[in-house]
Amino acid sequence: MKILFLDQSGKLGGAELSLLDVASAFTPDCLVGIFQDGAFAQALASRQIPYQVLTQATIQVNKDSGWADSIGSAGQILPLIATITRLGRKYDLIYTNTSKALILGALASRLCGKPLVHHLRDIVSPEHFSAANRTLLITAANWCAAHVIANSKATAAAFVEAGGNAKKVSVVYNGFQPQVYQTISETDLRTDLELGSRFVVGHFSRLAPWKGQHILIEALAHCSESVVALLVGDALFGEQDYVNTLHCQVEQLGLSHRVKFLGFRSDIAKLMQVCDLVVHTSTAPEPFGRVIVEAMLCQRPVIAATGGGTVELITHGETGWLCPPGQPQKLSELICHSYHQPEQTQAIAQAGYHHALAQFTLEKTNQMLHQRLAQVFA
Repeated sequence: MKILFLDQSGKLGGAELSLLDVASAFTPDCLVGIFQDGAFAQALASRQIPYQVLTQATIQVNKDSGWADSIGSAGQILPLIATITRLGRKYDLIYTNTSKALILGALASRLCGKPLVHHLRDIVSPEHFSAANRTLLITAANWCAAHVIANSKATAAAFVEAGGNAKKVSVVYNGFQPQVYQTISETDLRTDLELGSRFVVGHFSRLAPWKGQHILIEALAHCSESVVALLVGDALFGEQDYVNTLHCQVEQLGLSHRVKFLGFRSDIAKLMQVCDLVVHTSTAPEPFGRVIVEAMLCQRPVIAATGGGTVELITHGETGWLCPPGQPQKLSELICHSYHQPEQTQAIAQAGYHHALAQFTLEKTNQMLHQRLAQVFA
């Protein structure tokens, strides 16, 4: 099966990390078409996955855009649709991995007569998309997609609630390679970061308001001086003002000696091994929660904000802890509980590890994806 994958981003976000694994299973009989050059292209090249940057223009439409913005971007979009259409004729299937890719890929699939499968990695709701974009996404999926693969039950439910065709959607969780997270020594890196014997809380996400790093910083102020935080990630989509706000918050709370901003890092597994606890603090429902499973595979305990796909990954008090979103006081209580109850914390980390091994392997995910794609041609 020859597949043309489409992704809007040149950056290396969660959707792109997942696509790297998916596309690897179809190499060399595939092409990943991306709408921007950047770190994602470099990652594709390093994996020897065929790719092509399809445009040099930046599409001036985002999740908050209205109808006027969408119509005004036609001059950028139409040539790109023509390019995708020409490429699509060489492949058996068009597989879209992001929202912009769906809109353009849907039109191109109709023009070139090839089936389209969309991998839904977003919660289609007012918290994440404008009304205009929700209408475009649902219409494109309902009219043009042969199948929609959702990365969680929460993502699938939001799609249907927004008007998506329930008969077209199925759930396939993201998959991971456990060995990537199991062969790492933490000693040197912990020394390099000057962490000593302190209790390290890690937060792994791009720096953005809805990812909630400010919640962790406020919670940290209510924890013991022995508790410190690592913030791993950087602003990806014009969120520099939020980054500045976080630095100011740290200064105002007197936490400069307890919070380290590490920026974008590629050694996520190594950094997780350094942590005693990993927290997830999104203020809006998370489509899946990739970092949660990664932490589990690193045998690290996790606290995650309740909502979206996170409740499918964690059983509270058994494989991790769930915390109401936007409540730093409750988060600080859970952090302190983990700090003061090391035996229970270790038991929960081990339970989370075995849960991740059973449910979220790349082998299992790829088997399910192949089954879904085979059904499109049945």
